[in-house]
Amino acid sequence: MQLHNRTSAAFLSAARLFQQPLSLFSSNQTSSSTTMTRAPVIAVCHGGGPMPLLGDPGHANLIESMSTKVPETLQLGTPNAPKAIVLVTAHWTTRTPKISSAKTHELYYDYGGFPPESYRLRYDAPGSPEVAKQVFDLLQAAGFTPSMDEERGWDHGVFVPLTLINPKADIPVVQISVLNTEESSAHYAMGRALAPLRDQGIAIIGSGMPTFHNLRLMFSLPGRSQGDKAKVLDRIALWSKDLTDAVCLESSEKREAKLKTWRGFKSGDEAHPPGMAEHLLPLFVCAGAGGDGKAHAHGDDLHGSEHFTYSWK
Repeated sequence: MQLHNRTSAAFLSAARLFQQPLSLFSSNQTSSSTTMTRAPVIAVCHGGGPMPLLGDPGHANLIESMSTKVPETLQLGTPNAPKAIVLVTAHWTTRTPKISSAKTHELYYDYGGFPPESYRLRYDAPGSPEVAKQVFDLLQAAGFTPSMDEERGWDHGVFVPLTLINPKADIPVVQISVLNTEESSAHYAMGRALAPLRDQGIAIIGSGMPTFHNLRLMFSLPGRSQGDKAKVLDRIALWSKDLTDAVCLESSEKREAKLKTWRGFKSGDEAHPPGMAEHLLPLFVCAGAGGDGKAHAHGDDLHGSEHFTYSWK
């Protein structure tokens, strides 16, 4: 895959230093909580490394989607915008849930081989120890053994999509790990445990590449014949349909049961090879947090393959 060497100034300048962190628990916010709009759940495709922030043409549709459709779902710029964002990242895998809990977090440039400017990116949104404690308590009450982490930086599963989604960086962020199991049930339970945050105006975002994350196969596509490439993409489309049909089941109970069988979906091993399903796992958390109700799904082209975003309002 070829990088576009021209850095998009608009994207690089978007994440300005956030000077005045919000207090989530001010008296004004507490008094208005009874009329607070329930925050959404969104599972996004974060794209390839920092490429969405480098003006890569192959990410154009995804950039447009994260810059327009996702902010609209979050109701950014309105009184109903989230008071905080809890983001589950595919790039932090742990045995038990880890929660970023500092007031501020540096960025963790967990990629290599990109232009120098990709290691100077900033996203200076505040963290929120208060929301982190809420996440901890909810997960613990659900039977997990969570722990706080004040040291780990926000990885590119956090700062790349959020730079596009909310370049003002004015909403506190708490990052959560996925578990080192590819089973959907544990992640679904995490999402179900976190769902009450939505009633406090706290949005839940899952950041990965749920449709397709087989890097060896992805990088081989440009060198394949058109016919061979079409066959691969057709197989991935079958997988994507099975996944989307399951995710969009209106009943949370039926959705959970169907997602437990995801390895049996058509071409599942090709879309997410065994032992390498971490980019699918944030979607399972989102599916659990979505509760009853049908998800909205939309696809975006990413270097010739369609990648889906799922949301529950």
